[in-house]
This record gives sequence, C-alpha cells and structure tokens, in this order.
Amino acid sequence: MHKFFTPQSLFQGEYAYIEGDDVKHIYKVLRLEEGNEVIINNQLGEEFLGCIHSINKQSVSIKIVRKLEINNESNINIYLYQGLPKAGKMDIIVQKATELGVKEVIPVITSRVDVILKGEFKKLDRLQRIALEACKQSKRTIIPKVNEPINFKDMLSDISEKDLIVVPYENAENYGIKALVKGVNFTKVTDIAIIIGPEGGFDEEEIQALKNINAHIVTLGPRILRTETAGFTAAALLQYELGDLGGII
Repeated sequence: MHKFFTPQSLFQGEYAYIEGDDVKHIYKVLRLEEGNEVIINNQLGEEFLGCIHSINKQSVSIKIVRKLEINNESNINIYLYQGLPKAGKMDIIVQKATELGVKEVIPVITSRVDVILKGEFKKLDRLQRIALEACKQSKRTIIPKVNEPINFKDMLSDISEKDLIVVPYENAENYGIKALVKGVNFTKVTDIAIIIGPEGGFDEEEIQALKNINAHIVTLGPRILRTETAGFTAAALLQYELGDLGGII
C-alpha cells in the first residue's frame, strides 16, 4: 500500500489533504483513483489508513478510516555527525542514513573540511527532501531531521549528553564494534552519536578531544572506507548489534 507524508496542519476533521509534488505523482504515475486505500503520516510519527475521496490537480483529499498502530522506528536513536564532504556526497549519506533508521544527520565543519564548503552550505532544503523520499521508500514512521552545519567545538558540546559516542577512525587498531558491544553496558544506552571525519579525516588534536570526552575510537576493519560509506556502515553495525536489523532470533 502506498504511503504519503503530509503536515498535521493539513489534517482537518476526518479528512487529510495531500498537496505539492505528491499530487501529480498520485494521479499520473501511480494512477491511484477515488476509493483506493493509502497510508498517510502526519509527520509527527502517527499513521492512518485512509481512502482517497477526491483528486484534482492541486490536492488529494483522503478520508481517514482509522489510526494505525505502526512504528517502524529503531529502539536506539542514532545521531550521525558527518564531517562535511565535497560535491553531492551528502545526498547519498542522508538517503542511506534515513533507510538505516538514523534519527538526525548533523553536518560538521572540522579542520580538514574544504575551506570553500565552510561558508557555502545551502543544501538543507534539498537534503530534507531526500530524507522525506527515503522515508517513503523505507516505510519509516518519523522523518529524520537534517541540521544546519556546526563546527567541531559545538559538536563536542552537543554530543557530551549522548549515552554513547562512537568514532570510526582509520588509524584505530583492534578495537572495533564487536569489542565495544562486549565491553559496554547497554542497558541504559538509547542515544548514540556516530562521528565521521571528512575526506581528509580527523587530525590528531580532534581525536584527542574526542577521547577526552570518553568517545570510543573504533576501527571498521582493515580497509579504509570513504567518508560517505563509513557513517552508514557504522550505523548498520550498531543497528545489527543493538537495534532492529537482523530480525528476531
């Protein structure tokens, strides 16, 4: 069944209204008609079974049938702090992070971020749309937030409140996700920060600053991963070990 996200402000009584690009997609691409059932999400984590009541070129009205008890969110909240990469790499980072259940993506300006990028990050609306489209595809219940870039110092303050801080680092040896899972008491771990360096990686001062706040500096294996690969690899490993990937034994 097709799923659509529409703001709570467009829920009015027993009807909800879909506007924007989804309207054309509904009647021209999906060829849905009056009477077809759909799932509609109010962008606040609530989902409803609905029936298409009417379609025109400006909007689609959905008659709400009933609220659904659906929650496809992970039991762990992963916050991906991503060293700002070049070109369009943030597109795939946001897309795959969304599919894997990441709660928020926070671009970070570190010492080795290309100086041109530092003052020219203007893609937030585009990245949020990518997150929305990935939500539709992956059947997520909540759209992850893509934040404005922050600098490394502000990131240190932000992550200090997280239950666990994981930093994949190309110079780390032996200590990886498996060892971390065995050595940490996860009974009270809900909020996890994953910190990923940009193309040039972290400098030693940044790694030391992360160690000073008890971050776990880990290896992801013998091969060095690109910045756009490392984040969702770490997220997938943590979701497998602690979250909801891998199914039920």
